[in-house]
Amino acid sequence: MDSPSRSRSPSPAQREHSGQSLDDSSPAAERPQPAGSVERSPRERPSPRASPADRPPSRSPASSSSDSSSSDDEDEGHGALKKIRSSVAQVKRSRSRERDGSRGRERSKSNSKSREEDRSRSRSRERDRSRSRSRERDRSRSRSRSRSRERDWDRQRYDRGRYARDRYNDRHDDRDRRFERRTYRDAELEHRRRGRSPSPPTDREPVAADQPPVKKKKEELDPILTRTGGAYIPPAKLRMMQQQISDKSSLAYQRMSWEALKKSINGLINKVNVSNIVNIIQELLQENIVRGRGLLSRSVLQAQGASPIFTHVYAAVVAIINSKFPQIGELILKRLILTFRRSYRRNLKQQCLTASKFVAHLINQNVAHEVLCLEMLTLLLERPTDDSVEVAISFLKECGLKLTEVSPRGINAIFERLRNVLHESAIDKRVQYMIEVMFAIRKDGFKDHPVIPEGLDLVDEDDQFTHMLPLDDEYNPEDILNVFKMDPDFLENEEKYKTIKRDILDEGSSDSGEEGDGSDEDEDDEDENEEGEDEKVTIFDKTEVNLVAFRRTIYLAIQSSLDFEECAHKLIKMDFPDTQTKELCNMILDCCAQQRTYEKFFGLLAGRFCLLKKEYMESFESIFAEQYDTIHRLETNKLRNVARLFAHLLYTDSVPWSVLECIRISEETTTSSSRIFVKILFQELCAYMGLPKLNQRLKDPYERTHAQSTHIMLY
Repeated sequence: MDSPSRSRSPSPAQREHSGQSLDDSSPAAERPQPAGSVERSPRERPSPRASPADRPPSRSPASSSSDSSSSDDEDEGHGALKKIRSSVAQVKRSRSRERDGSRGRERSKSNSKSREEDRSRSRSRERDRSRSRSRERDRSRSRSRSRSRERDWDRQRYDRGRYARDRYNDRHDDRDRRFERRTYRDAELEHRRRGRSPSPPTDREPVAADQPPVKKKKEELDPILTRTGGAYIPPAKLRMMQQQISDKSSLAYQRMSWEALKKSINGLINKVNVSNIVNIIQELLQENIVRGRGLLSRSVLQAQGASPIFTHVYAAVVAIINSKFPQIGELILKRLILTFRRSYRRNLKQQCLTASKFVAHLINQNVAHEVLCLEMLTLLLERPTDDSVEVAISFLKECGLKLTEVSPRGINAIFERLRNVLHESAIDKRVQYMIEVMFAIRKDGFKDHPVIPEGLDLVDEDDQFTHMLPLDDEYNPEDILNVFKMDPDFLENEEKYKTIKRDILDEGSSDSGEEGDGSDEDEDDEDENEEGEDEKVTIFDKTEVNLVAFRRTIYLAIQSSLDFEECAHKLIKMDFPDTQTKELCNMILDCCAQQRTYEKFFGLLAGRFCLLKKEYMESFESIFAEQYDTIHRLETNKLRNVARLFAHLLYTDSVPWSVLECIRISEETTTSSSRIFVKILFQELCAYMGLPKLNQRLKDPYERTHAQSTHIMLY
């Protein structure tokens, strides 16, 4: 390839005609370059229009024709060259555009990455700055605190040294100048705190304002009449203060006796255990627990809540007190039921466990009825949760053996409900395991959970009073009994309690009963013992409270029994007096009449009692005559049940047929109700015996005397 500055050599014809040298490089003599040749720069190309000085000299006509042909060839070559250049330029432009686009994309990506890095760096810098600022603040605070402490220490040291110098300097030991030095020292300390120098003291006479203020005496308050009882007063001093008061019915004396009663009850309840329970009960009965029944109830419940492990001991204490004072046992049971209900509503598991455990032991001691236990278990297992099932199992462990004895049908229903809860698997695995353990305990017969622990069976069943308090009733906790209230009949009530105390503890005139008191009240008690022996008051209860409680007990025993044999066993085990025999028979008849339809259970139960003792048979005979005389008072359903019950007794010969002698069939001696009663009675007898046997029985010579009027109905 030739260099751009060098031109191609002309042809021989051109050399001859033109006569030019090889060095001439005019545009007319140039040939078109091939396509692969290198382009010449504008400086190297000859300009198409040369100046007049550069133009060649004129040529001949022959040379002009050759020049025209060569110029045409050159124009064609220039056109082709332009096209090639334009296509190359277009290719270069497209490639440059693609390169620019890819570079722009790479730049945008790199810019976005750099922006994100800058943001993260700025955030980390801000965090570091905030941390450094917080550290600097903490350091500055700690420095300021340390400086303030150092200043306080320096001030205290300075004050101590100054005070010591002033105190032990003999030259300034005048008492008149001490208060002046103290005021100057305070002023100096105040100036130093403000950053100023103290001003020198001026020698001037102290004025009245510089004198020390006179302390005002505090008003003396009576420690007995304050809200909390004031400061602690030793028992000996308290007794001495009581002796100094001449008026025994005054407010101060009653308040002192109330504080002493409260301390005594709390102390005795807190130290009771299995070994000393008898002595503690005797000491407790020496106090007026009728007046302090609210204090006693609160102390027992607080002690049991603080020490649930001694629940059986506190239950034995309550059982003994309940046998002598049933109103105190009832108050404790009411507050305990309210505590359990409140804890259950508030989902307080620990308090529910404590309260239910106390209720279980009271049921074991026959203070509370087993119906309360069944109601609590039904409530806990109605919507079972982990906590409620756990409380129910803990409760069932304590009183399960007692329920097995008195209400097997009820405990069977409870265990059936536990089995359903276990099969549903809606509770935690731990609680499911507890249910399985409960079934194992029941299988072993509750051998590790006796009804009453050894040494705590201190009350006979005849002396115990069982309270029938349902779970859902509204009770008054009587919280007003926990606080002091002045008693206008204080002395009279104290004398009444002393009489009750003597009857309970069998205190005679020779036995003082209060050895540790050492007060004049012992002599007064002995004198009153001698005077009160001759005067005995007989109290007649006309409110029939005991009768209502007896009927309620019989009703609950009947309803909780599975069959008539179990019910008869329960009722016989109660050992009620002989005067209540007829009332028991009336209660069986009333329970039968209340049913919607006649149940053979009551006929079998009445027949069993008639076969046990003659007294029961005579009671049912008299009841038959009473019911026939007042049969018009009964509804049709009750009338039918009563007639079918007596028909069963006549068929089984539980009562003699002589009871029919009270029936007189005539228009004047009968009513519609009595005729319906006789009709149902003989229809049942006919169904039991059959018509031939019934007719034969009525025609019997011995029975005929008693059925002269009734056998006519059969013909």
